[in-house]
Amino acid sequence: MSALGGIVGVILAMLASLGLAKVMQVPYIFDPGINLLSFLFSAAIGVLFGYFPARRAARLDPIEALRHE
Repeated sequence: MSALGGIVGVILAMLASLGLAKVMQVPYIFDPGINLLSFLFSAAIGVLFGYFPARRAARLDPIEALRHE
């Protein structure tokens, strides 16, 4: 899910940059390194914030976990 969000974010940022470059009459320079870094950061955030709560939930007793809901 976070990887999909990263892809959508990179695409939206690229489209916004293309539009701004045209309006400001400056050249658009695509840097794959920066785009890859932003995608990896987005994916890493999703993995980290999904892994730790899932690990904690896996350690709970199912009966106790459902009792507190």
